[in-house]
Amino acid sequence: MAPWGCAGPLPAPSVRAWVWPGKMLAMGALAGFWVLSLLTYGYLSWGQSLEEEEEGTFRAQTGERPEPSTTATSQPHLIFILADDQGFRDVGYHGSEIKTPTLDKLAAEGVKLENYYVQPICTPSRSQFITGKYQIHTGLQHSIIRPTQPNCLPLDNATLPQKLKEVGYSTHMVGKWHLGFYRKECMPTKRGFDTFFGSLLGSGDYYTHYKCDSPGMCGYDLYENDNAAWDYDNGIYSTQMYTQRVQQILASHNPTKPIFLYIAYQAVHSPLQAPGRYFEHYRSIVNINRRRYAAMLSCLDEAINNVTLALKTYGFYNNSIIIYSSDNGGQPTAGGSNWPLRGSKGTYWEGGIRAVGFVHSPLLKNKGTVCKELVHITDWYPTLISLAEGQIDEDIQLDGYDIWETISEGLRSPRVDILHNIDPIYIKAKNGSWAAGYGIWNTAIQSAIRVRHWKLLTGNPGYSDWVPPQSFSNLGPNRWHNERITLSTGKSIWLFNITADPYERVDLSNRYPGIVKKLLRRLSQFNKTAVPVRYPPKDPRSNPQLNGGVWGPWYKEENKKKRPSKNKAEKKQKKIKMKKKQHRTGSFPNCHSGVTRG
Repeated sequence: MAPWGCAGPLPAPSVRAWVWPGKMLAMGALAGFWVLSLLTYGYLSWGQSLEEEEEGTFRAQTGERPEPSTTATSQPHLIFILADDQGFRDVGYHGSEIKTPTLDKLAAEGVKLENYYVQPICTPSRSQFITGKYQIHTGLQHSIIRPTQPNCLPLDNATLPQKLKEVGYSTHMVGKWHLGFYRKECMPTKRGFDTFFGSLLGSGDYYTHYKCDSPGMCGYDLYENDNAAWDYDNGIYSTQMYTQRVQQILASHNPTKPIFLYIAYQAVHSPLQAPGRYFEHYRSIVNINRRRYAAMLSCLDEAINNVTLALKTYGFYNNSIIIYSSDNGGQPTAGGSNWPLRGSKGTYWEGGIRAVGFVHSPLLKNKGTVCKELVHITDWYPTLISLAEGQIDEDIQLDGYDIWETISEGLRSPRVDILHNIDPIYIKAKNGSWAAGYGIWNTAIQSAIRVRHWKLLTGNPGYSDWVPPQSFSNLGPNRWHNERITLSTGKSIWLFNITADPYERVDLSNRYPGIVKKLLRRLSQFNKTAVPVRYPPKDPRSNPQLNGGVWGPWYKEENKKKRPSKNKAEKKQKKIKMKKKQHRTGSFPNCHSGVTRG
C-alpha cells in the first residue's frame, strides 16, 4: 500500500498480540468474519490518524480513542525518540514559526526539560545515551565515527538495550545508528537490539537511501537487521518508512510484555528533503533552506503523532514512557534555529548542546510541568534501567544519574556538573597555552564544563554567532551582521553564569579568576580518567564497491597465521597457481561489478 501521511494506515493487530484468554473462536466462518471486521476497522478507522484538508495538506485528528484494556506488566514500555539536528527554537512551545502541534501537546501534558543538555554532534550524543558514559570514557571524544574508519562503540561497554534484555525487554531500533559498523560485532543487533531497521551512517538521501562519503565512495545504506534492505529500495521517504516500521512492531508485540523502542529519525538532518505537500504552510518563508527544514519538521511532528496513536491503539500507552530529544543543536546554514542561544551544531556554545527535550507518560506524578533542573543525555541510561527494574553492575563507572524522581516528582537533580567534553586532538586555538590556564590547563585544548551555574570553555569552542529569526527572511543579512562578533585576539578561555546569562553574552573570566581556576582543576581531574582517543585513519577496504555496493562491515581479523612454506620450490609453485587464478578471474579479484542503484 502506498505511504499515507508520515506513515501508512495502522496495520491490523497480530493474532499473537490480541488473543483474548477464554474467547478463542471455534468456528472457521465466525473466525473469518472476526478477522475481516478487524482488518476493516483497522484500516478505515485506526489508520485515519490524519484527515485531508481542502488545501491538500493533512492534520492530526484531535479525537482520542479508548485504549484496549490489557494486563499491564509492572515494567513500563520505554519509547525513546531522537530527532536529528533539531534546533532549540524549532518547536512551537519555544516560539517557532514552524507548526509542531504533536510535540507541543505531548510536552504540555508531560514534563518539559528546560535545562537539558546533549552533545554538539551525532555520534557523541548517541554513544552517551546508549552507554551512560562521557566521551572521554569511551574513546570517542574527537569528532564522529566516519563510515571509512575501522571504529565503533567499544565492544566492552554494556549498552542500554543489553541491560534491558537482561530483565525481559524486547528491544527494537528503528532509524539512524551512527555508532560504527566496520565489524559485524559492531552492528545494532550485536549490541543488544532484537531487531534493527535503518541506516548505519550519519546521513544520506531520504528517498534512495544512498550516501557518498567522498568521490568514488558511494553506497546503499538501509539495513534490515544485518543485511542490506534492498526490498525497501522503492523511494519511500525515510520519516514515513520508519514510522510504518514502528507501527508494525507495535502491532505484532504483546503489550503485556515490556518493550524498548529506540526511534532515531533521520529528520531533520541534511540533505533538506521533504514530500511536496508539507511545504504548503511555509510558502511565506523566503529562505529556501528554512522552508525545506520547516516542511521536514512538520512531517516529523505528524509521524510522532502516528507513533503515539499506535501506542494507544495497540494497548501500550497507559504503561509507557515517551522521551523526546534532539541529538544536538540546529545548523543555521541548513535551516535550523537555536535563537536566542549562541552558536550552532558542532560547537560548545549553548546553541550546540542545549536541546529540545521532554517526557510524556501517564506514569508521571507531576504532569504539565517544567523541569529546570540539570539533565544530561547520559542520565537516560541509569534512569531507564532503574524504571525497568534492572541492575547496574557496581564496577561500572557511569557518568549518568537516575533522574526519574527529578522529572516525575519535581525533586532536585542529583547532577551538579556536566563535562561537555575534552578533545585533546582539537587544539586549534593558536593563542591557547598553559600560561593562559594558570599552569593548571592548556587552554589550546578544546574543552567545556558546567558546574552548577558556571560554564567554562577553553580552546576554540566553534562558530560563535547568535543567529536571530530575521536571518531567515529578506531582512536577514543586515540584522544578522549586527549580531556577529569576532573572538578577541588571544582569547582561549571564557566563563559564563549560565543561570543569569543563558545566552552567553557576558564573559566573566577576567572578573572571577578564582572560579576559572576551580573549573580548570575540575577539568584536569576529569582528564585523568580519560581513555585514549579512538580515531583511526581511513581504511580503503571500507569502499562499498568492494562490498556489493553496500555500506557495511568490511573488517576481518586474520587470526590464523599462514604456515611457512617448506622450501623455495613450494613458494614458487604457489605463486604460479595464484597468477593462473588471477588470469581466470580478472585483474582485481576483490572487486565485484554491480548495478548502480539510485
